[in-house]
Amino acid sequence: MSEELVTFFKALADANRLKIVGLLAQQSYSVEELAALLELKASTVSHHLAKLAQAGLVSAKVDGYYNVYQLDEKALEQKSKNLLSEENLTASIIDIDVDAYDKKIIRDYTRRDGTLKSIPTQKKKLDAILRYLVKAFEVGKRYSEKKVNEIISAYHIDTARLRRELVGAKLMRREGGGGDYWREI
Repeated sequence: MSEELVTFFKALADANRLKIVGLLAQQSYSVEELAALLELKASTVSHHLAKLAQAGLVSAKVDGYYNVYQLDEKALEQKSKNLLSEENLTASIIDIDVDAYDKKIIRDYTRRDGTLKSIPTQKKKLDAILRYLVKAFEVGKRYSEKKVNEIISAYHIDTARLRRELVGAKLMRREGGGGDYWREI
């Protein structure tokens, strides 16, 4: 599906092709008529029409000595709906590692043994580190503050800050008054 999406966008990624689509939305035209209207050579217009036809947006019918082109409005509408659906747009990123940013930040901020060199000050980077730290806790298991500090200290000495940040980022929950901590997701 992503190849069809690329073809569709390439077909519409040219100012002259967009003008042709706009003109054909009004009425059918021959190559020569379009060339005169756009002040282009007929061969250039033919090239643009071929791209639009390849994407399934225009079609031609013979009228006397001329090929007359028309916009397939239903195809344009249907392709737009199908190609730009959330499902198809999501499928176009299937081969992208969505955790690449987190992995880079973790590499930058950790030593070989997994401990933190420092705590990032930038929020996006801190969030990546917090997502890394929270993996040390089991989902649904309750931990005392002492146990949370013990686990975090294996990564960095500033356990109080990291504990607060984990709760602030809603990666961990905390019972009020010094109660238990737990990871929900």
